[in-house]
Amino acid sequence: MNPFQRNIPLLAFCQAMMMSGNSLVVATAALVGFALAEDKSLATLPLAVQFIATMFTSIPASLIMDRIGRKPGFLLATLFGLSGGVIATLAIIHHQFWWFVLATSLFGIYNGFGNYYRFAAADAVDEEHKSRAIAFVIAGGVIAAFVGPNLANYTRNVITDATFAGSYASMLGLYLLTILTLSVISLPHRYADHQHITDTQRPLKQIAAQPAFIVALICGMLGYGVMSLVMTATPLAMQHHHHMFGDTSFVIQWHVLGMFAPSFFTGNLIRRFGVLNIMFLGAVFGLLCVAINLLGTTVAHFWTALLLLGVSWNFLFIGATTLLTSTYRPAERAKTQALNDFVVFTTVSLSALTAGTLQHRYGWQVVNLGVVPLLLIIIASILWLKSRTQGQTVLQH
Repeated sequence: MNPFQRNIPLLAFCQAMMMSGNSLVVATAALVGFALAEDKSLATLPLAVQFIATMFTSIPASLIMDRIGRKPGFLLATLFGLSGGVIATLAIIHHQFWWFVLATSLFGIYNGFGNYYRFAAADAVDEEHKSRAIAFVIAGGVIAAFVGPNLANYTRNVITDATFAGSYASMLGLYLLTILTLSVISLPHRYADHQHITDTQRPLKQIAAQPAFIVALICGMLGYGVMSLVMTATPLAMQHHHHMFGDTSFVIQWHVLGMFAPSFFTGNLIRRFGVLNIMFLGAVFGLLCVAINLLGTTVAHFWTALLLLGVSWNFLFIGATTLLTSTYRPAERAKTQALNDFVVFTTVSLSALTAGTLQHRYGWQVVNLGVVPLLLIIIASILWLKSRTQGQTVLQH
């Protein structure tokens, strides 16, 4: 067993802890923001700030880890997560909205590094196994489907007169487990070899001009943006329609399960049917999610739609990441990955920031109708690339 094979479960566990914290924040941040903010339209600002912090961290995180190594970078990031957990807990106890915003920004910095777990896997395997390595690490998020929302639900009243303070305090345990796991992982100091050092690097503009890069970026950023917009608005929409938080927690749990459970077979599906076909199916699932949300607002509607939304994200995100890895040489990985994640999380940030205003001022139907053009752009881009790559099995299979 080589070092990377031994470390795949550890990378997956770190991913699971990161996504458990994320699913807890998704289930609660808008509700905490609504309770703390004087202007209720700012309810989703804390979650949006988390995504904005992730966006701004994505480029320096990639460059820092290219210089000092993945493991030290991941350990450094976890310290930001721990600080965020402490500040968020105090913010809720003392009813300080802007403290809570600061806390979510620290979670975002942590996530900006943690999002490279999938690339840590992809960069260490050959071309044939990249999609499976990416999918397996992302599959660690299955644990998050059960841990995050349930942790939020069962700890929300642990601290008296400070709803959800206990939930954010419990995140400290997730980050401590991550530190313990990273301490025993044996990632190389750098994923660098002779080729990484000696390869001639193309300008980033040239890399980004490739049709495969363009489509990978479109599918990654819009697929994640659609998921962020609908997911962020869901707790507010369910509260508006008088559903209990236990029901919201249940819906988010199944949404997160939909995001990560398919990862156990997404890599194999990509190898069998082709990355473009799987991404196309992901976009179709996104349209089905919208259709169900427009049909009704019962718990069953929210549950089914958010489950489909999770599967949609999975196929689009893993597919886009896999396609992206075919567009750069080893020496170009840091700057290419950095550009991709910066654009993706810029879109995610705007989606999360927009969600609260759309839901508060215009309602649930407008939120869903607003993502339809984005899904159609994804479909059009995939069909465009398929038309350009007829007979090229590298992209089709």
